[in-house]
Amino acid sequence: MRRIEHSIGKCRTFSPVFSTNFMKRNLLLLTVMMFALSSMLSAQEPTAKRPFNGTNFDGWQFRTGNRENVWTVGKLNPNATLEQAATTLEPMPQQQDAFQRQGVFQRRNVFQRQGTLQRQGTREGGAGFMINNVGADWRDASPPRGVDIYTAEKFGDCTVKVEFLILRRGNSGVYLMGEYEVQINDSFARPPDRSLGQGDMGAIYSAAAPTRNAAGAPGTWQSFEIEFVAPRFDAEGNKTANAMFKRVVLNGVLVQENVEVEGSTGGGLTGHEAATGPLMFQGDHGPVAFRNIEIIIP
Repeated sequence: MRRIEHSIGKCRTFSPVFSTNFMKRNLLLLTVMMFALSSMLSAQEPTAKRPFNGTNFDGWQFRTGNRENVWTVGKLNPNATLEQAATTLEPMPQQQDAFQRQGVFQRRNVFQRQGTLQRQGTREGGAGFMINNVGADWRDASPPRGVDIYTAEKFGDCTVKVEFLILRRGNSGVYLMGEYEVQINDSFARPPDRSLGQGDMGAIYSAAAPTRNAAGAPGTWQSFEIEFVAPRFDAEGNKTANAMFKRVVLNGVLVQENVEVEGSTGGGLTGHEAATGPLMFQGDHGPVAFRNIEIIIP
């Protein structure tokens, strides 16, 4: 009996040390697990890229051919009336541009599709815009003015966010991977009783008309958010899955969802599908401006 009590006493004597070591080991294990989990979560965080620096066209290429490249970096005149802004791209003089960089706010009336006039504040300071300044006579120019512009970097799955401005009857497009076009067109005044087609704003050209007409007024800044899944290929280069537009949001309104495209939609950079490709803006169909371009890679 005394031997048993003596053994229990020894266990009681050494148990605090054992407990402390046990806690230290558990704490170390927990720290390692938390670090590993943190690393995994960090690796899964999307990467946001801004391919346009607002100053020049570093990182961009032009699809020239026999056409004249007239892309410039600058600002549009924030004092223009809505009527003026809808009919001409008027870059600001450099001295006015320098003044605007001080952060002056300009306001203009913008007619909203809901039928109300709202005061919309726009800050014209900061980085410049990407402007396809072809001029009013671009259709009759010789050589023809206006070329497509695309990123030197190539992308696969991504979400593209971009703001753009077109004129009345304007036409352009956002090409994912340089091959799949989301249509930019002046559909603002389209009669509500006419069905939407693949040439309307927010259409996936040659694939799907937009479900709603969410086009803004010409001469005002509009926005796209495009969630895109690239086509898949096996080791031999055979396509195993088509490209898909998971979501196209125009001016905050969902106009496309889960649209699968079987091939290049026409007017693409190469006309061929691949695992990656550049972001391209159409510039051979008239004046257009872009800003706040962001490519989010999952």
